[in-house]
Amino acid sequence: MTDQQATPNPDAPAPATATPSLADLQHWTWVMGRGQQMMLEQGLASLKSVPTFDNPALAQVRDFWTDSLTLWQRMLDPKAPRPEEPAAQARDKRFKADAWRENPVFDWIRQSYFMISDHMLRSIDAMDGVDDKQKEQMRFAARGLVDAMSPSNFPLTNPEVIAKTVETRGENLLKGLQHMLADMSRGQLTHTPGDAFEIGRNLAVTPGKVIHRTALYELIQYTPTTPDVLATPLVIFPPWINRFYILDLTPEKSFIRWCVDQGITVFMVSWKSADASMKDVVWDDYVAAQVDAIDTVRAVLDVPAVHAIGYCVAGTTLAATLALLTARGEADKVKSATFFTAQVDFAQAGELKHFIEDDQLAMVRSLSSEGFLDGRYMAATFNLLRGRDLIWNYVTSNYLLGNDYVPFDLLHWNGDTTNLPAKWHLSYLTDLYRDNLLVTPGALSIAGTPIDLTMVTTPSYIQAGREDHIAPAESVFEITRHFRGPMEFVLAGSGHIAGVVNPPAAQKYQYWTNDAAVDSLDAFVAGASETKGSWWPHWLEWLGGHGDERVAPDGARVPGGGAMAAMEDAPGSYVRAR
Repeated sequence: MTDQQATPNPDAPAPATATPSLADLQHWTWVMGRGQQMMLEQGLASLKSVPTFDNPALAQVRDFWTDSLTLWQRMLDPKAPRPEEPAAQARDKRFKADAWRENPVFDWIRQSYFMISDHMLRSIDAMDGVDDKQKEQMRFAARGLVDAMSPSNFPLTNPEVIAKTVETRGENLLKGLQHMLADMSRGQLTHTPGDAFEIGRNLAVTPGKVIHRTALYELIQYTPTTPDVLATPLVIFPPWINRFYILDLTPEKSFIRWCVDQGITVFMVSWKSADASMKDVVWDDYVAAQVDAIDTVRAVLDVPAVHAIGYCVAGTTLAATLALLTARGEADKVKSATFFTAQVDFAQAGELKHFIEDDQLAMVRSLSSEGFLDGRYMAATFNLLRGRDLIWNYVTSNYLLGNDYVPFDLLHWNGDTTNLPAKWHLSYLTDLYRDNLLVTPGALSIAGTPIDLTMVTTPSYIQAGREDHIAPAESVFEITRHFRGPMEFVLAGSGHIAGVVNPPAAQKYQYWTNDAAVDSLDAFVAGASETKGSWWPHWLEWLGGHGDERVAPDGARVPGGGAMAAMEDAPGSYVRAR
């Protein structure tokens, strides 16, 4: 053997490499962490020497470096005292698994995510030369980005996914891929198993009959269950952007069934999902449909007036209907009006206002070439408003963990989309959300009649959801500034759906009332009295205060027993059409 280096033999086996021990891994993790800490300390020292340190942008950078350094110090010395975790982080369901806190690496990933997210949102507030509207749009976009970049959404940074993958030898990822491909073929995210619920089997099963049908809606009358009923009937207008059975879910949650069992003669409007035949339908047609339904109920039962409920956009339309009837001298056709999470003044309409820019309206037009907007686009918009709960939660659970879908009637309804007439939808977004014309007297006309909300004196019950992200409570409260009649405002716990669909038997949430004259939601809340449970009994008592006369539930009070014969059993045909 000479002192020259031997030529390597490419066919020789590679030398065995020892698997690093846990101690080795911990050592190298410490080395990398200490190096990062040294760089952060140097960067922070340099930044402190900058003379214009009072500059908000530089202060933001300083804070980021300081927080980053603190985070690395905690990782390198896990036994050091740690500050109490902010409440919002402690209750974040994305990081409820113990591994997110017990494993130093994943704890650092989790805390880094919260730190970066916080600084991203704070940096928007620190911007100069940006108006409040632009900042709010930027916050909305940043919150969406923050939710999307959560480490819980990625398999290599989620300890639950890693453990499940090891446990199932990758079966969870294959099952999740199957879920994802099925959703891609549907063009819609799945929230609950498709075969768990069926209209007429375990949803929308309150007995009744369809007694009237037009090109826009079916009118359902429900079968009485009590020995007598209120003389004045109730007609309900649900939002046409969804199926009506949100108010007739499983029997124990059904608002309709509950009303019938309280001795109310209930009529429900079931809107038709739009198709090409409805390309010329506008808002006037929906107002006309509400008037037609009111007149039909009055004629069938031979009564002078009805109680009316309008939910969400149908509540906005009910306000216009009342203004139209008032202008025609026919306001007494409606004895009382109830508004579920409905807006008339859109100045504070919340995050949906981020979807009314010119480029977004142009996109809606491009998606509506056949005269209607596919309901899946609207569903995606509403899901974006709660992306963490309605999008990324299911990406993690069903795509990454490969979990089975959990049956949930409300989420089944949420995915049961309805198409919208394109012409009406665009005018609704521009005239109401963008231009806020409904609250300007005479700015809008229905069938040639200018309408003015300030002329409406119909007694009104106005319900808002404290956590409503679609119709914010502050916006719903604005109705009280425009109507002139007696009004009862009630603030319910929870949001746009659960705040409404809250049966008394569930003993959930609470509601607030305030008999004092107040001019803002803050003033209302400051002096409000809280009552545990559902607000439905409170509404029923209020309704009885506007006429408690009762009659026998016979003749026309039985569906098909009057001048209009029953056409088919509830829930009818329109709710099943796709």
